[in-house]
Amino acid sequence: MTQLVAAPAIRAWEDADRMVGVDEAREAILAAFAPLPAITLPILDALGMVLAEEVVAGVAIPPFPNSAMDGFAVRAIDTIGASFETPIRLRVIGEAPAGYAPRVSVGPGTAVRIMTGAPVPEGADAVVRFEETDEVERPGEHNGHVADAVGIRWAAKPGDNVRPASEDVAAGDVVLRGGAHLRPAEIGMLAALGRTHVLVHRRPRVAILATGDEVVDPGDPLGPGQIRNSNSSTVAALVRRCGGEPVLLGVARDTTAALRAKLREAQRADVVITTGGVSTGDYDLVKHVLRMEGAVALWQVRIKPGKPLAFGRIGGVPLLGLPGNPVAAAVAFEQFGRPAIRRLLGHRALGIPTVPARLLDRVENRGGRRHFVRVRVEPDELGGYTARVVGAQGAGVLTSLLLGNALLVVPEDVSVAEPGMVLPAQMLDWDLG
Repeated sequence: MTQLVAAPAIRAWEDADRMVGVDEAREAILAAFAPLPAITLPILDALGMVLAEEVVAGVAIPPFPNSAMDGFAVRAIDTIGASFETPIRLRVIGEAPAGYAPRVSVGPGTAVRIMTGAPVPEGADAVVRFEETDEVERPGEHNGHVADAVGIRWAAKPGDNVRPASEDVAAGDVVLRGGAHLRPAEIGMLAALGRTHVLVHRRPRVAILATGDEVVDPGDPLGPGQIRNSNSSTVAALVRRCGGEPVLLGVARDTTAALRAKLREAQRADVVITTGGVSTGDYDLVKHVLRMEGAVALWQVRIKPGKPLAFGRIGGVPLLGLPGNPVAAAVAFEQFGRPAIRRLLGHRALGIPTVPARLLDRVENRGGRRHFVRVRVEPDELGGYTARVVGAQGAGVLTSLLLGNALLVVPEDVSVAEPGMVLPAQMLDWDLG
């Protein structure tokens, strides 16, 4: 269970009439979160998670000089003057397959047939590729019988086609630091170091609760005046995409008893996210129950779509109350919920990947709020990006999210964004890692 660490800042904003900026609200929310405790997982199960330990190499990688090519291990000095026209012949004294220690040493005038990854025999300091010799395969050659001699057609230099010991990692090196995002590359490195398990920050359990008598879960019949609960599925998918484990609690009806019961059930999670019931309507009971059950601030945020937001704690568990309109809930989650979950996971980069994009359409922005416009961002012929507004921009128009791949950020002090303006675009489909 996560503890809020910035309760005084939250209490200072208990006045719901106070309008706060997007950055101010995000800063206060993030101050309440810290990385969750670490757990040990098998390395494959840790893919996508955040390292909670320092990984030090106990061995060198590679642990011995080895061949980077199939060919012949030689002394470079013995190949001076070699060419395709005038090969230098060396006596072949053995074979070095991968996975075995060399059984012979290379001396003056000799060579050892060697496979990629095999340890380089003592005395050799270079490998000449098969393509740079006159070797002709003979029957029985791969049963341990090799040619007596080989013509070297390339003047090798010391180190050619040899991977030195510790080329990748030296014993004692700090290979991974705490806070690293474990991608396939990190998983591979852990395996190369002999690790089967790793310490990572565990995934937060995020309880998701929709509210309202008008909301019906998918699969249930619709009554008069009712709508489908798309918010819970959308938010759950967003939670899962950024690394959390969603716990769907269904819909709480507009009664104090129903809301209290659902909120108490949610307290087994690390974070609670509600949708709906935090505006100024007469039947928005969530805000009243939240204040009865815990320490929750109700804010009006300078954000479009959406404006009402709740944040605080219920039974010691952080709670984020999102607007009820589907697009407003998704946009608010991206700005406030996503960075909070990433902090719980131990990530250091909390923001959404953002690129400058040239606007192709006119966008009005009345009301002095930061407008997150649903757009389609595409690369242009100059190596930059363009942004095309997609769909109607109402707070309940889900098709605009479906058609778009980014949120174009129009600042609070820009009342009209004209075509040609370059503005930041938050790329929703890009993985920050």
